[in-house]
Amino acid sequence: MSKESKFNFSEEEAQINKDKAVEQSKEAVRKDAEGLWQSITKFLNELLDFRDDTDRDATVQAIKNDIPFKGATAWILVCSIMVASVGLNANSPAVVIGAMLISPLMGPILGVGLSIAINDIDTLKKSMINLATMIVLSLLTAYLFFKFFPTADLETNEIFGRTKPDVRDVLIAFFGGAALIIARTKKGTIASVIFGVAIATALMPPLCTAGYGLAHNWEFFVGAMYLFTINTIFIALATFIVLKVLRFPMLKYANSKRRKRTAQLASVVALLVMAPAIWTFINFIRQSGFESDYNRFLKTEIEDNNELWLQKGTPNYEEKTIALYFNGEVSEATVADLNNEIKNYDKIKDFTLDIKGNKNRSFDKIVDAYDRAIRDLDQKDLIISGLQKQVEQLEQSITNLNKQIESKNTKRVVSFTTLSRDAKVRFNDLEFFGYSEMLESKDFINIDTVTVANVRWKVALSDSIVLARERALQEWLQKELKTDTIIIKRN
Repeated sequence: MSKESKFNFSEEEAQINKDKAVEQSKEAVRKDAEGLWQSITKFLNELLDFRDDTDRDATVQAIKNDIPFKGATAWILVCSIMVASVGLNANSPAVVIGAMLISPLMGPILGVGLSIAINDIDTLKKSMINLATMIVLSLLTAYLFFKFFPTADLETNEIFGRTKPDVRDVLIAFFGGAALIIARTKKGTIASVIFGVAIATALMPPLCTAGYGLAHNWEFFVGAMYLFTINTIFIALATFIVLKVLRFPMLKYANSKRRKRTAQLASVVALLVMAPAIWTFINFIRQSGFESDYNRFLKTEIEDNNELWLQKGTPNYEEKTIALYFNGEVSEATVADLNNEIKNYDKIKDFTLDIKGNKNRSFDKIVDAYDRAIRDLDQKDLIISGLQKQVEQLEQSITNLNKQIESKNTKRVVSFTTLSRDAKVRFNDLEFFGYSEMLESKDFINIDTVTVANVRWKVALSDSIVLARERALQEWLQKELKTDTIIIKRN
């Protein structure tokens, strides 16, 4: 046997078998992953797909039936706007929510989204006309209420403060509209209250605010109507997108030229309606980023710095400037540091800082002024305390003098000052009190000494009450003056 035949190749074969096993494991894992992905995809499709649960014909017919805005629907709108106006006037969110539950605002807006989605120009005309009617009627109702009904300071109401749209308002309108149209397209019956709330949430407060603005504040009217318009557009946009996703069939016309012209007109209308809304939404997102970074910059770099005392900050997002007003001096090192730190905030790193300090109101000077004010107040308190003591001493001197004068009359046992004070305490209806001793004679021979008390009571007292008071006063005076004869006379 040759030497070559004696070599052992078992190690190489083991390595080859190991590599094959690894490849087989990888293939098995890949197949398992594909199977898991397919299972997850199938689960999500079954969970989120609602196209099979859509009744297209019934949805289109139901939306068209809700477009007309007259009769009972108009009165329901008037009532809901009136309830919402009362809720805003009373600053009661619960009442406003109650108005949303009865508001029929959804019909014409859904009609706009539907007509653009299915290329129905006639439905679009009807929807626009009824929408305009709805807006005018709502504004007129809210205007009359706020014009003639007494209102408080409603401009501090947080609902009235929502006169400028932001990303949150747009999201509420879009997803509210999406929930509304999805509920509308579902087969079967869904509580109709969902339909009204989905849109009323975004539209009722702005309409009422616009009515208040017409009556009292033009700026409120402009801001509220801008918010109402943006919300209306995004509700219609949500309707348009959902119907396109559900592949609602386009309306067919016998005349091909008319069909083409209608499709072009619908496309132009859709572009005109949606383009400003999308542009506005992009601006909202952009400005929200500015505000977020600006607030973080103030919190981190200024408010947490004990050496800086910020009076106010004024950002200008269009000109990309931020004006910062500080109480006290701001060193050049601090200015340079703030200019460097703002570059760490992505959205406002290109902004220019305009830092303004107040050299005449440094922290030390403010503290000194505060200390001086405290010392002045302490001195004034001492002066007032001394004057009060002098007043008390004078009152005591007057009381002592009265007692000395009365003590000269040896016949008078009780001090008149004490007696009159006690009489007023016991009989608070007294307006005048006096007494003296008088000589009298019934037979013009014998002379008697009697005590006469002169009194005057409040005019509002009835005669019966006055007689009761006088009897009580007479008994009390007999005990105090230790005499049996007291004559009460009204002065």
